[in-house]
Amino acid sequence: MTATRKTLTPADLAPFARALGHTLNGVTRIQGGSKKGVYRLAFRDRSTAVAYVWSPDEDLWDAGPGDPRDPFSHASGLTLFTAAANRLTTAGVRAPRLLHADPTHTHLAADVAIVEDLPGGTLEDLLSGDSGAVAETDALERMAALLDTLHACTGPRFGKVALVDNGGSSYGGSCEAVVVERALSDLDELPARDPRAAAAHPRLADAIRMLAARVRPRNEPPTLIHGELGPDHVRVTPDGDLALIDIEGLMYFDAEWEHVFLHQRFGRHYDTLRTEGLDEDRLSLYRLATHLSLVAGPLRLLDVGDFHDPEFMRGIAEHHLGEALSFLRNAF
Repeated sequence: MTATRKTLTPADLAPFARALGHTLNGVTRIQGGSKKGVYRLAFRDRSTAVAYVWSPDEDLWDAGPGDPRDPFSHASGLTLFTAAANRLTTAGVRAPRLLHADPTHTHLAADVAIVEDLPGGTLEDLLSGDSGAVAETDALERMAALLDTLHACTGPRFGKVALVDNGGSSYGGSCEAVVVERALSDLDELPARDPRAAAAHPRLADAIRMLAARVRPRNEPPTLIHGELGPDHVRVTPDGDLALIDIEGLMYFDAEWEHVFLHQRFGRHYDTLRTEGLDEDRLSLYRLATHLSLVAGPLRLLDVGDFHDPEFMRGIAEHHLGEALSFLRNAF
């Protein structure tokens, strides 16, 4: 199990402030990330920036380097971040601007990026607060426009942006084939963890294969998607602009994968983000696969990590196991 995270100190991060021409006044860890450390750097001139630190000490998954040819492999590291940031820039979608990068581990034994600090909260904060109907509507309409821009971009092959944009190809013959393989793998982890999953395992495996058999081959190029796009991964600036964060998982894939996640995370607000032309068979397959992923993933994290709110993770796993079993009862 990964040891408790050791928070970096001002002395650890001061060289990065100097690289930007600043003097560091203070450092605050920003809570939330499970794959990297995120720190707000306060400078003497009262400006700020954010440090992303990718190191084994900061990665609660204890997963090691991911295989870039697997679209769903561990999305962590400076290479994935810079490739995603560059692709979003060319797509016209805002993300935190890269101010400084240290791939050579000059000051820390880790990949480090210093990015602009986007003041204001997340879209999740706005939607769950007392901002009012007008502010919510405006933010959701901006979010819908951002999605239109993002999903209008396509790639030559499915897979992580860092791989595909450098001419590489992913494992698997299609998006749906990769999802099926991953869903069956996630499912196979569950019987040892929960008797309900053990009892339902054969029917859930059959359901995955039956749903996959309904999916027709697709000839259109894959869509540029964030991959885990909840309202917590969208920053809202004081002028109402939106920027995507936690972008390392950016990839070319089916838009249905993104919309299943959007539907789950935005809940009652999803109608504004809904789009026409999605494949209902892919949505059904991806919905069940996502439920299984959100059971296996949180339980895996609790096994190996030091997540700051384990009950929250257990709640996610419990909710999605219930959803998978309910899906089984209602659809089959």
